[in-house]
Amino acid sequence: MIKKICAIPLIVLFFLTGCTTPPPVDFTVQDVGMVQNRKNAELKSLTVGFAAQTQQRKVQANATVPPLWKEALTDALNRSLLFRDDADKKVNLSVRITQFEIPSAGLDMTTKIAAIYEIVDRANGDVLFSQEIFSEGTVPMGYAFMGVTRAVESWNRAVRNNIATFVNMLSEADISKPVFKG
Repeated sequence: MIKKICAIPLIVLFFLTGCTTPPPVDFTVQDVGMVQNRKNAELKSLTVGFAAQTQQRKVQANATVPPLWKEALTDALNRSLLFRDDADKKVNLSVRITQFEIPSAGLDMTTKIAAIYEIVDRANGDVLFSQEIFSEGTVPMGYAFMGVTRAVESWNRAVRNNIATFVNMLSEADISKPVFKG
């Protein structure tokens, strides 16, 4: 009889968490403000995709990730006001995902992300910024009982951290001189 009484709370907990839906995949960075060091360049094009397989590490993502990443990055750049409209210098931003390693199981879920960010001057092909940015997103067991909920939130946090790191690095970078000539 005592074993049945102890099992009842576990059964109730299982059914309650079974009805929980995972969070949406949402890479939008929450706290983005206007940067102090705006760039004297107009962003004309932004692309996000997977790097060539020769540049990739472990990529466990499908074709839905790049468009979501692009929307979140566009939002962060728009809110930060990093680029100026109608500047003489016109640039492209290319993001190539080199790592998207998702957690398979565990109590704390950690996703590891890496992407190469490159800014190219459209007039002459000069590379003005080139950096591979690594980030992680960890969600502890206490966040949610369901593993899939913690896993999806760890993806969200990893990409948000990656975008936020890029915005911070670019705000401090000097893009007036090329890193590599075109």
